[in-house]
Amino acid sequence: MDGSGSWDAIDWNQIEDPRPRRLGQAVQESMDDFLLEDEAVIAQGHGVVLLNTREAGTLSVTNFRLLFVSQAKKCVIELGTIPLTTIEKLSDDVKLQPLPHLSDKSHPRELLQVIGKDMRIIVFAFVPKTKQKNEVFDALRRYTKPANLWDLYAFSCDPSTIKNDSEPKWRLLREYFRLFRKSLPQLRGAEEVSLSNDWWRLTRVNSSYSLCSTYPSELIVPRSISDEDLFQASTFRSGKRLPVISWCDAGSGAVLARSSQPMVGLMMNFRNNADEKLVCALSSRTTGDKGSPRKLYIIDARPRANALANGAKGGGSESSSNYPRSEVLFLGIQNIHTMRDSLSRLRDYVDAHGSISSNGTPSAVSVVGDRRNRGSTWGGGNLNSMTSFSSTLGEWLNHIQNILVGASWIAAQIAEEAAAVLVHCSDGWDRTTQLVALSCLLLDPYYRTFSGFQALVEKDWLAFGHPFAERMGVPTVAENGGSQYELLRQPSLGNLSSSPSRNALGPSGPSSNASAQSQTSNNSSPILLQWLDCISQLLRLYPCAFQFSSKFLVDFMDCVLSCRFGNFLCNR
Repeated sequence: MDGSGSWDAIDWNQIEDPRPRRLGQAVQESMDDFLLEDEAVIAQGHGVVLLNTREAGTLSVTNFRLLFVSQAKKCVIELGTIPLTTIEKLSDDVKLQPLPHLSDKSHPRELLQVIGKDMRIIVFAFVPKTKQKNEVFDALRRYTKPANLWDLYAFSCDPSTIKNDSEPKWRLLREYFRLFRKSLPQLRGAEEVSLSNDWWRLTRVNSSYSLCSTYPSELIVPRSISDEDLFQASTFRSGKRLPVISWCDAGSGAVLARSSQPMVGLMMNFRNNADEKLVCALSSRTTGDKGSPRKLYIIDARPRANALANGAKGGGSESSSNYPRSEVLFLGIQNIHTMRDSLSRLRDYVDAHGSISSNGTPSAVSVVGDRRNRGSTWGGGNLNSMTSFSSTLGEWLNHIQNILVGASWIAAQIAEEAAAVLVHCSDGWDRTTQLVALSCLLLDPYYRTFSGFQALVEKDWLAFGHPFAERMGVPTVAENGGSQYELLRQPSLGNLSSSPSRNALGPSGPSSNASAQSQTSNNSSPILLQWLDCISQLLRLYPCAFQFSSKFLVDFMDCVLSCRFGNFLCNR
């Protein structure tokens, strides 16, 4: 379409409306070329204009996504197509400002604004005086928050048939064998494997998840530590997330370990012999090694004051006097609530003042006007907003810098000193995962390849129990506000108070009242997004050190948000 950015420039007579009165066989057949496996159309609008690009087409709500197909090009328009679970907010009360040189023809404003978790703001204009917008809007409000985990599109497709050696369990074992510089032997059925060297061993003590429900079934631990020691040490750590090895250098014996905070109590005076034995064993050398004992660094990702404050709930941090040859350092990385608020302020600024989308096209703000100024400006930002922008962007980038500095320091001690490093925060599944996974990426070139990146995500994010459902806001809630399919997990020391997230999608009918209520959660946070942002910063500095580009990171984040696959649906 030849549009100049205003509702008044839209000539509805130029838009075909092949819409039948009901969605029938003809409509389904016409969409078959654009639908995925087992994807079905729920509601549809014809002659809809995507105001971001001024294109007209067909807008469909399916059981997986909001799908926009161009009328002229007969292809899917990616900017106007977004998975249902990626939608964060809907609004049908959008104020569109006409261009100054065009007169107001008093057309009705049949607009729908969609804000995504992926930072997109897209606006659709519907043919006036039809019920199409209401049909699409009602379908979106209903299906963006499914009542059950099984209602997600990921469960509509037939599961892939995979071999035993391709299952996550065997992929994790293969990665452990790679770290030991050995090859995983050919396995037959449920055959057990053994793995050990002079320093470490692989234990199956958690095969039934009785040791720690949020840890992998196989763990790498110091060879001198028995399984009974592991059970005793787990009682001293929050959520029983005891210190175990995530990455190791089979040449130097250096290790990168992870855990949760120790339960030292209000007076910071509780001790556990098994925990101290385990942590000290991380830095042990073999009898044939020469030189001074290996240095042990205990890295607490939190600000010191926050760690001390956790003592009121039983937590806290280690004392170097209880762990020989150790040094305790605090990185000062803020908690999930601070990170969520920081991203929210950045997004609010972009929503209010931005004029160009990341792909170079006019953003929704340039179409609908500055919402903070009640649509009184055309095109977005101004010089007076630059100070606010610098402050808002700087806050987010400061968090990114802190994570990058912490991970690079950890990697440097392991690479240059062959030291042992133990990383933890409070529960050990947010800041700990960010630091450990980023340090692994810096230390090991394999993780900077496509296959290595997959192994890294499966090892440190999935196997070590990052709570994806809570952090990403995945709608996996069933009746009575809970789900028998979701592994609900509360922080070991209780929830921190925070303002609940906005229920921006509105009421969605009786079938999902429980879902809407349960989605008002204070535990969502851009933890994974921050980690990917850190990697993107490294990509800008060292593009030749990676097999992939930043586009791969964007595609990966899209896969997580879309819930198209089963990997990132639950709290593990």
